[in-house]
Amino acid sequence: MLKIMLCASIVTGIAAADITLVENGASPYAIAVSADPIPAEQTAARELQAYLAEVTGCTLEIISELESRGTGRWIMVGPQASVTEALPNFDWAAAGHDGIVMKTAGDNIILAGGRPRGTLYAVYTFLEDVVGCRWWSSTEQYVPKKPTITIPPLDVTYTPKLRCREAFYRDAFDGTFAARCKCNGHFERIPEEYGGHYTILGWCHTFYQLLPPEEYFEAHPEWYSEIDGKRVKDGAQLCLTNDEMRAEFTKKALEWIRRDPSSGIISISQNDWHGWCTCPACRAVEEEEGAHSGPIIRFVNRVAEDVEKEFPDMLIETLAYSYTREAPKLARPRDNVVVRLCSIECSYSQPLGTGPQNETFKRDMDQWSAMAHHLYIWDYVTNFCNYIQPHPNMRVLAPNIRFFIDHKAIGLFEQGDSGCSCSDFPELRAWVLAHLMWNPDRDENALINEFLDGYYGPAAQPLRQYIDLIHNAVEASGIALRCYMPDTSSWFTLEAMNRASELFDEAERVAAGDPALVRRVQRARMPLDHAWLGRYHALRRIAAADGLEFRGPKDPVAACDQFIERAHAFNVGSYREGAPFEQYEPLLRSRFRPPCAPPEICANLPESKWIDVQDNEFRMAGFGNWSTFADDAKASDGKAARMPASHHEWAVQYPCSADWARLGAVRCYILARCNAKAASGNAFQLGIYDSEAGVGVANTVVRIEDSAGESYRTFDLGVHALTPSMYFWVAPMGNPEEVDAVYVDRMFCVQEP
Repeated sequence: MLKIMLCASIVTGIAAADITLVENGASPYAIAVSADPIPAEQTAARELQAYLAEVTGCTLEIISELESRGTGRWIMVGPQASVTEALPNFDWAAAGHDGIVMKTAGDNIILAGGRPRGTLYAVYTFLEDVVGCRWWSSTEQYVPKKPTITIPPLDVTYTPKLRCREAFYRDAFDGTFAARCKCNGHFERIPEEYGGHYTILGWCHTFYQLLPPEEYFEAHPEWYSEIDGKRVKDGAQLCLTNDEMRAEFTKKALEWIRRDPSSGIISISQNDWHGWCTCPACRAVEEEEGAHSGPIIRFVNRVAEDVEKEFPDMLIETLAYSYTREAPKLARPRDNVVVRLCSIECSYSQPLGTGPQNETFKRDMDQWSAMAHHLYIWDYVTNFCNYIQPHPNMRVLAPNIRFFIDHKAIGLFEQGDSGCSCSDFPELRAWVLAHLMWNPDRDENALINEFLDGYYGPAAQPLRQYIDLIHNAVEASGIALRCYMPDTSSWFTLEAMNRASELFDEAERVAAGDPALVRRVQRARMPLDHAWLGRYHALRRIAAADGLEFRGPKDPVAACDQFIERAHAFNVGSYREGAPFEQYEPLLRSRFRPPCAPPEICANLPESKWIDVQDNEFRMAGFGNWSTFADDAKASDGKAARMPASHHEWAVQYPCSADWARLGAVRCYILARCNAKAASGNAFQLGIYDSEAGVGVANTVVRIEDSAGESYRTFDLGVHALTPSMYFWVAPMGNPEEVDAVYVDRMFCVQEP
């Protein structure tokens, strides 16, 4: 909420008094618009008229400013002549596209701003901050009912510090809702009548968009990366020191701009993988600059210089991302270049500007901010491994936005889980982020509480307790919360999950009288339900071993069925980026097969001395592509994880949750085999990796002659004291000519005597 200031009457110079806009459903006011309003200003007048009518029952007439020159009382909407006369010192140019002015002038009210969106934003600010309307989502809103509205003296002028503001959530793409939240980013479908939005030509990763290798590589391999002494196109970039390539690249970029010069910004940016050029010329630049970003900035600067000759107002965007995140020592971005810095490697359990886990990002931010005229931030506020999972990062959202703005950011892309409706409070996140991007001085906790109260009603209190619970849990764990978290085992303890279930039970109980609220609470509960399903067996073992209560599902098969049914009822969409939920269903259902006989080594040992996990507990990366389940009569329960030998990804994993760690020193085993095409050679790899320390704990290359055939072999990985940051893994060797597929039956550990 912007601060409403007492002011002197602009017209008379006498201290302004409260204005009674509507009294008992009647009003002397009309809405005056410019004689030549742009579409967004016409929308602003209609929105103001419609919402005031819904609030008070009184419909104010919309007239032209020419008619308002006589006697009467007006709400002046837009930068019309009477407004500019009343505000002789207002800097309309400084207001830019989105700045607002909201003032009382004698008996009149001014709601105006920069073009194209400022006036519309002024109206929405007035309706929200003064009248009391709220837009929680594209389909849910709160409109107060009061036949009398009294307006205090207003003196608000405000221009947002972020020029481009984007909350990347499915619901926030709705153009009307995005406009009401004052978002204006690339993917938000905002039509001209609601002010339009910024677009970036190409969006990102444009090297191959502009110079596709299928069109150019055969004739000009020297335009593409040299890797290991050979020019390649797959998984590569461009040779950024090649002047002939740059000339053609610039030509194609100018063709893009000529087709849409109004966009104002074009992306000239690396592909979404590594593969930088290592030719002598490119390597020399990198060595001189001390960073992979050196060749990028020099190349982009020269393209930007050529573009400026024809399009002096066009901005040229490039990425500081992955291998180019570190700033160069010598090159400096031109004043028409925007550096889009990406936070993908960071931890979101600590603020980016102050958290010890994010010191290298802060270093990079400081360096880029010192040299770049414009920064645009690509921030990651979801979990790409699985959207339907608790992801407690809300406490860093506001500090991070302020950190970005303090470092000269002009735009912010908050990449949420745009493809999913059942993620971790997506409506709350979109709403809070939008309000903080518009005004970063807002109190983030007050915003969260306001949304919870408005959207969940009486269930707000237990849901707020749940949000605090999971944030306290991740902070207590000390883990780095990445935007790629395979599950919650590293921070969400059984005790905390039990308490979380109690809080959601309470939320559903207090919402029970309102079916709409119950549905919202049940949808918000989906990530918690998913955590129970994904870790069901491990949590059961922990509860039994430690004598703890288990508040997970009593019947996991029925709970899984209900979870899937609700996901479809809520139109879940994707469970991770680009992966429809339907692909995930077999993996969910597979978790609850009947138990099988223990491994032979464990047959005569007390159950407290060993732990066994079947393939249905594995973490399956690239499910349906890199990994899948297969019927296998030789497997201990008739099923196994299967990986084609065509890749070398660690696609079959198992995280060592607390039940493994409590056993102390254990001997670790994996049962696996391969279907081989050759008599000898490498078959697959397996091992244990510590993700927190970033080191391999065990690593074994298995030969074909030691693993081929239908029978499973037991591979001993040695004795280790496992911790929750470790995980078992198995990977093929990328040799489909020698091996058809790798099969993994089970993983187990036995406590050392």
